[in-house]
Amino acid sequence: MANLETTYLGLKLKNPLVAASSGITNSVEKIKKLEQAGIGAVVLKSVFEEQINNEVTSMLMQDSQNAGYPEAEDYIRNYLRDNTLTKHIKLIEETKKAVDIPVIASVNCVSASEWTTFAKDFQEAGADALELNIFYVPVDRREKPGVVEQLYLDVLEKVKKEVSIPVSVKIGLYHSNIIGMVDKLKANGAKGVVMFNRFYEPDINLDKLELTSSEIFSSPVEIRHTLRWVGLVSSEVYDIDIAASTGIHDGKSVVKQILAGAKVAQLCSTLYINGNDVIPAMVAEMETFMRKWNFKRLEDFRGRLSYKNIPDPMVYERSQFMKYFSGRGK
Repeated sequence: MANLETTYLGLKLKNPLVAASSGITNSVEKIKKLEQAGIGAVVLKSVFEEQINNEVTSMLMQDSQNAGYPEAEDYIRNYLRDNTLTKHIKLIEETKKAVDIPVIASVNCVSASEWTTFAKDFQEAGADALELNIFYVPVDRREKPGVVEQLYLDVLEKVKKEVSIPVSVKIGLYHSNIIGMVDKLKANGAKGVVMFNRFYEPDINLDKLELTSSEIFSSPVEIRHTLRWVGLVSSEVYDIDIAASTGIHDGKSVVKQILAGAKVAQLCSTLYINGNDVIPAMVAEMETFMRKWNFKRLEDFRGRLSYKNIPDPMVYERSQFMKYFSGRGK
């Protein structure tokens, strides 16, 4: 019988399926249903630093009399922060009592400010690990390229001073040297990395001539964004757990990511689109694959098709893309 057990961030999971931070993981009842469906672990809905900052600004703008008083801003900011923090701590505590699967807290950061101290509160509430979701959009043309990477390292450094539980960092695809970035995160104490964050992207509504949101759900073809880099990073950066994310909609996608070297796969869009029933279906697909190839456990094929383990590693590199198309024109 196929054994799907694995470890991620030092935590034991019954299978490599992890529910990503989203509205699907924002309540105890939803998480209990995920566990019943067979999920291996959950990442709780993030505490959003940016959202709290925006709410502070909105409340100040609603009452212009407060705008000129720093004390008013401090009061509103502290109230919203403490209220959000209290709710999230309660979610962690109640979830830990209700389920047996690992519970990973999440913070969405845009700075290395006092928000990093949330980490200690989440650890004390019982979180098994912490995921840092960091994204910063550089809009100042004079800003140096290294600022973005340094932000990730600054946030990680501050959080690591606050907690002893494992910390992973969810990164985006927009780094000049992804392998180097992951290596720096590992050197600064990250136990894992989530590849990749699927950020909000704008679109333009031509009927209304206004900005709007692009498609919020990923599609199965988007696995191409992660598969190459999972294969490369797993080969070049050792002793850091990789959670593959984006474009993972079925069990075959999970198998591909494990073959490339991932420890687990994070699920989001497929849970919204297909519901929790997709979880046992994905488990069944993984088991079918393992029986076909006579693999007894995930370690039997993890990284089997990573950059370092295939006969021609150049297929992971961009030059092969041009060769592919030049050959098709003949």
